Amino acid sequence: MDRRQFLTLSPDRQKRPFSVTGRTGSGLNPYTGNWTDLELIHLLKRTLFGVNPATYNAFKGMSMQQAIDTLLTPQSIPQPPVNNYGIDDTGVTPGATWVKAPLGDEMLEQKRIFSYKAWWTGQMINQQHSIHEKMVLFWHNHFVTETSMVRDSRFIYQYNLTLRQYALGDFKALTKAITLDPAMLVYLNGTLNSKGAADENYARELHELFTVGKGPDSHYTEDDVRATARVLTGYRVDRTTITSKFDTTQHDIGNKQFSSFYQNKVISGKTGTDGMSELDDLLNIIFLQPEVSKFICRKLYRFFVYYDIDAATETNVIAPLAEIFRSSGFDIKTTLNALLCSEHFFDPLNMACLIKSPADFCIGICREYNIAFPTNYPDQYAAWMVIQSRADNMLQNFGDPPLVAGWDAYYQEPAFHELWINTDTLPKRNKLSDGLISNNGINNLKIDVLAYAGSLPNPEDPILLIDDVVKLLYRVVVSDNLKAFLKNSILLSGQSPDSNYYWTQAWNAYIASPTNATLKENVETRLQALFKYIMNLSEYQLA
Repeated sequence: MDRRQFLTLSPDRQKRPFSVTGRTGSGLNPYTGNWTDLELIHLLKRTLFGVNPATYNAFKGMSMQQAIDTLLTPQSIPQPPVNNYGIDDTGVTPGATWVKAPLGDEMLEQKRIFSYKAWWTGQMINQQHSIHEKMVLFWHNHFVTETSMVRDSRFIYQYNLTLRQYALGDFKALTKAITLDPAMLVYLNGTLNSKGAADENYARELHELFTVGKGPDSHYTEDDVRATARVLTGYRVDRTTITSKFDTTQHDIGNKQFSSFYQNKVISGKTGTDGMSELDDLLNIIFLQPEVSKFICRKLYRFFVYYDIDAATETNVIAPLAEIFRSSGFDIKTTLNALLCSEHFFDPLNMACLIKSPADFCIGICREYNIAFPTNYPDQYAAWMVIQSRADNMLQNFGDPPLVAGWDAYYQEPAFHELWINTDTLPKRNKLSDGLISNNGINNLKIDVLAYAGSLPNPEDPILLIDDVVKLLYRVVVSDNLKAFLKNSILLSGQSPDSNYYWTQAWNAYIASPTNATLKENVETRLQALFKYIMNLSEYQLA
């Protein structure tokens, strides 16, 4: 497959009806087609970071709705990150959590931020059978903060908890919580916003990036930004209690006038602690604007379905989905359920059409192969950090998107997800997969090909083995010629095509005597060659 094919690949592209004026004419109607491995794995690949045989088996007997209900079940709040860095002048002992500790000096805070990034990577690697963890990443890309600018590790952790708490809940409530979140107040200068000197930084992003967006029908004005900034004057952070607070002496008590885009609403200025209620008034005004639901639904669509929203998709998917979002009271779970249950989501043209993000690639490869991580916390955090740093090198640094708008690949027209792949990042992806499949692995992390093959239903049958492998690792239906090549040239090392019994005998001999080094090496080296070849093909980059 050449690069053009790789970046434009979509199954059944030639089968598209000529009557369809958009990329596809499917809409938000409930999907009633076949519920096979193809549809199940597509659903799992889009909602989870990678699919291993155990995950596939857990969902295999479920109906579509049962699978989606399971995926939309929120996860519990995980245990907080711990001191994996050693000396802590504030008294946090090794192995104890630092999230409620006093603020450290610059060097200590940087160590804690590394601890946080490793911890968060670990949460993604240990994702349960739930979309929750992927939604935390989605909202991080939406309500962006950067650790390099916040610098207070405790605020950064609290921000992550805020995303987790509301990830599948009420978007309006999430917006309010983020507005008052200490990390966001620091990041977008909320702490500098005072009467007589209103700082418009957060106010502008609240409209442009967080709620109504800057689409063709979004017409908020500069006066709206100024009025919003005045509403939000007076909020500060308390680095002792690790919370936000409201300074009544710094709140602008004047009336705030909004434009016709917001129905010329006026927020009456309030004094004392009543000034805090102006935030609710502000959100009520903003959330009456239909563009809020459309903007968020477009972002959900680009994250979980496809980056290109043409006129047909806008009419058939975005508009009705936005109506569901509004009528549900901005309930994220209800909206995701409608999208994931739709005929559009399972449209063949929406399968294998996304390039994996670095998160999907790096976290996914760990989960797909069920790579073993250390259980003692110092080595565990170090191993998690290896994966975090690899994703960073591939342009996705968890905790530090490049801009307040998030990672380019999620919004930058016209390339979108194609930006993940370039002459620098693709070799890094191949280097990671090659290293993990090698005998030495990477920093004690290694793909156990014997365990992976053994978790499949028929590892002794070379034909069925390859069928199962490509079914789980690829999102495109590969040709019989490629399967034959994988079997004959890779797994059987060029032996006669009808010598399937050779592999069967070799595998069964190893199973009968797993401590025999020669028998083990015979099957392990062949499996390593097989998986290395599979992961080096362009098809492995597609989700």
